[in-house]
Parts: sequence; structure tokens; C-alpha cells
Amino acid sequence: MSTPLTTVHETVPGYPRVRDDYVDPARVLLDLPAISPLTFAGGSVGWLVTGFHEARSVLYDPRFSAERWRGDDTVRPIPRRIRENRGLGPGSFLSMDAPEHDRYRGLLTKFFTVRRMRALEPRIAEIVESCLDDLENAGRPADLVRHFALPVPSLVICEMLGVPYEQRAGFQRASARLLRQNVTEAEFEENFSALIAFVDDTIRAKHAEPGDDLISALVASGELTDTEINGIARLLLVAGHETTMNMLSLGTFTLLRHPDQMARLREDDTLVPLAVEELLRYLSIVNAFPVRVALEDVEVGGILITAGTCVAVSVPAANRDPELVEDPARLDVGRSRSSHLAFGYGIHQCLGQHLARTELAAGYRGLLKRFPDLRLAVAPEDVPMRSDMIIYGAHELPVTW
Repeated sequence: MSTPLTTVHETVPGYPRVRDDYVDPARVLLDLPAISPLTFAGGSVGWLVTGFHEARSVLYDPRFSAERWRGDDTVRPIPRRIRENRGLGPGSFLSMDAPEHDRYRGLLTKFFTVRRMRALEPRIAEIVESCLDDLENAGRPADLVRHFALPVPSLVICEMLGVPYEQRAGFQRASARLLRQNVTEAEFEENFSALIAFVDDTIRAKHAEPGDDLISALVASGELTDTEINGIARLLLVAGHETTMNMLSLGTFTLLRHPDQMARLREDDTLVPLAVEELLRYLSIVNAFPVRVALEDVEVGGILITAGTCVAVSVPAANRDPELVEDPARLDVGRSRSSHLAFGYGIHQCLGQHLARTELAAGYRGLLKRFPDLRLAVAPEDVPMRSDMIIYGAHELPVTW
């Protein structure tokens, strides 16, 4: 028998973002039922999903909308630009439903196939080696984030999109500020506008002098306006470096704190692809929660979610559900590949997941080979973590060798 929200009197008081022991989801999340009532930051009440099967159901079901503006504005204050434009604007398909979402994504799929990523492997390996040189030349101790984890995916996505890498400081700064949990309306508008202007300059340059890159291909296709191309490029640019950067740094931090698992990878680097999947599951770096809005009454896990109600999905908790893997709190780099939700699920499953896997495998493999005695240069508790950011990781990771 389903339980309507109107009969519930106790709710989870806000969504806990601070992690236990650096990487583990907050204990309260793991102790909750698979779906629980939640009081959002804005004061409204909805549902929090922590169970693996329930999370997949919400993320897959088209009766749940990714268009946040359809729901209660008191879930969390929505920036004026998003509210008025019903999203982040044309091309930014992450916050769109079908069929609009499918149109944009369909134009991009061919650029991110497994075959294309395999063709990119030699170039990604070159970039990894170059960044390892920079890390080594920085001297000991060195910040692994600054000299390795950030430049690897930044270089890769810049080359794919045709964005001048020497101009990276501008988009890196703007995207980092946009991903803060407590970004103000004014800060959001300033940095969002800066990112739009940056990409506009790139698009104009492609009209004048096209290259062998994704933005040039979209311009040449004639199927999109420059405003739509801007939205697509912004999404790929931000997601393409922020997520992989934090997986490289946080994954390394985690392996350094699990020397037995790091030793297994050094002894047998054929385990690296499995280790990538396990680290994606174990870390689940999306620190914010995907919010969906019920377009009609839907029952999930015996709970009746009424139309217009917001549902938050905790990917970190869902990926630690015993229904997904046995002993989920244990890191096992040789664990068989699981159906984790680190890349999401349904139509919004990460477009660049094959690229991310390729970069992570090359990055971890190169790092372990180049620095067989890599270790933290500070105590773990002195590593500044990104609890203030939508994408979790480490602000800095001082290492030595």
C-alpha cells in the first residue's frame, strides 16, 4: 500500500553533503530507508531516494522531469536566468526532457562513441605523459590537482571542442565558481555570463576559420543556431574537465589511503579498468543531488509521489546500497564491474562516460608507473576537500615521491 506525502510528519532535515572519512556518504544517508520524506533547503517537502533500484526507477521514468522549473521553487532558490528561461537556455540539454533533449543529444552521440574514444587513446596517453612531466618538474612536494588532475581533462576537452587551451584560466575560473554550493544570484549571473561570452568568442572564430573539432563541426552542420551551439559547448566544457579532474585527484587520494589496493594495481595494471569502475562507484563525486519533478502521480518503492512533487536522488548512497554490490563500503579494485549510477541513468546518462573512462584509466596507469612510491605530503586530515562544491573532490592534493 502506498504512502502519500500528506500523511508524513517526520522528514529528513535537509540533504547532508559533508562526507564521513573524506569519501563515504554521510552515515544518515546510509541509514535511511530507500525512499524518505525530505525537507529541502528552501523549506518545501519532497522525497529523498537512497536505494539503488528506486534511484534507477526515478532517473529512468519519463514521468519524472529533469526540468526543475516545473517544480516547487522553494526546493532551492533557482537563479533568475534559469527560472525565466525555463532552464539554462537552448542547447543545454542536461536540464531538458524529451523530445528536445533527444534532438541535441542525437547530434552529439557520434562524437563520443567507444570507437572514437579508442582512436583518441594514443593522444590521451601523450597528454597524460606531458602532465606527468609537469608534475615531476614542479618539484617535491607538488599539488597533484594543479599539475596533473586538472590539466589532463582540460587539455583533452579543449582539443575535442577546439577551445584554445591557453585561454583555459577564464573558463576554469568561471565554471569553478558556478559549481559552488552557496553561489549567490549575482555570482551566478556574473560567471554564467562570462562563460557565455568566452564560448561566443570561440564560435565566432570557428565561423571565420573552422578546424577539425566538435564546435567547428556543429557550426558547419547548419542544424543549430550559435546560441544552441553555445549551450552545448558550455555543458561539455564544464562537465568535460570538472568531473574527470575530481575523479583523478580523489581516486588517487583514495588509493593512497588504501595501500593494499594501490599495490594490487601496481602489480597487475590489467586491473585498472575494473579499478576505474570501482572508484566511480565508491566515490560517486556528484555531491549535489539530481532533482526530478513528478509530472503525474507515480508510485516508487511503495511510496506515492504526487504530481508536482520534487524528488532528490542521492547517487552516493545508491551506489553504496547492498542491493547493488556485496559489502559496498569496501573498496575492491578487482571487483566485477557493477551497474553503478556514477554516470547517471536513463536518457540523461553521461554522454562523455567513455571519454571519462579512457582518461581515468590512462591517468591512473601513468601515475602509478611514473611514481611507484607516490605518497601524501600532508596528513589526510590536512587535505582541503570540496564539501562546498557540487562536484566533490580535493581542492589541493599535496603529494611527494
